Order: sequence, then structure tokens, then C-alpha cells
Amino acid sequence: MKPRRIAELAVLCAVSLVIFIVELQIPNPFPIPGIKLGLANVVTVYAVYRYKPYEVMLLVTVRILLASVFSGNFMALIYSFSGSVLCLLGMLLLRRVIDEKHLWLASVFGAVLHNTGQIIAALIVLQTPSVIAYYPFLIVSGCLAGAFTGLAAQLVTARLGRIIR
Repeated sequence: MKPRRIAELAVLCAVSLVIFIVELQIPNPFPIPGIKLGLANVVTVYAVYRYKPYEVMLLVTVRILLASVFSGNFMALIYSFSGSVLCLLGMLLLRRVIDEKHLWLASVFGAVLHNTGQIIAALIVLQTPSVIAYYPFLIVSGCLAGAFTGLAAQLVTARLGRIIR
């Protein structure tokens, strides 16, 4: 990988970490664990459409590891990573079908896959089938958050595309 590409990915990782840390400071208005806007995913959605799959996976892995260190919540590492792997696999496949003008749609699917991965991890870790009761709430919140972050990523992609050209 070229040094310029590594530097670009490092900047994207830093931006997503700053967004993540700022979002941690916002109190969660929902009583259900796991529901949040996920603004750092704007960077991920952008990267899915601009970088190679292994580069995006590297970016997300580093971000998740550093975010768990910065937040001090290492248990979240399991949930974030399992959700992100499923989300990335789905979004990397979807980018072949969904173009950049419809990024928000890919983001909604990605959010649903992310929540599905989190529920699977919770079922394995907690070994409590009642965790599945959270799934409908996570799907609804994931669709809303995914649409918002996807629209933001779509705007960022369009703006950066004009700047780069």
C-alpha cells in the first residue's frame, strides 16, 4: 500500500474516532442498550465506496480497537466487531448493486446487518435467548440511524467528489 493511501486511511480513522468520542458525550435518550446514531459510520460508508475492501476492513478494525481503548469499554469490542464484520460484508456486496446516488439505502441495509451481528454476538456471549426481544427495536432504530448516516455519507461523497475533480 502506498504511503499516501495509508495517510488517507489514517486521517479517515482519526476523523471517525473524533466523531465517535464526541458522540459518546451525548446522553442516550433510549432505555435500550445498543441504540445510538453511529455517526462515525459516515466515514465507513464513504470508505466502502471509495476504497478497496481490505482497506475498509483495516480502517474499521483499527477504529473499533482504538474506540474500545478510548471508551474503556472492552466488552463493546465484541459487539462492535461482530456487527461491523457482517455490515461490511453486506455493504461491500451491495456496492456492486447500489450506486453512490443511493448510499443511504446501502447504509440502511448495513445498519440492519450490524444490529443482526450484535444480536448474534449477544446470544453467544450472554447465552440468554431473551436478548432477541431487543432485535425489533434495534432494527427500527438501525433503519433510522442508517438512513441518517447514509444521507450524510452521500452528501460528503458528493462534496468531496466535486472538490477532488
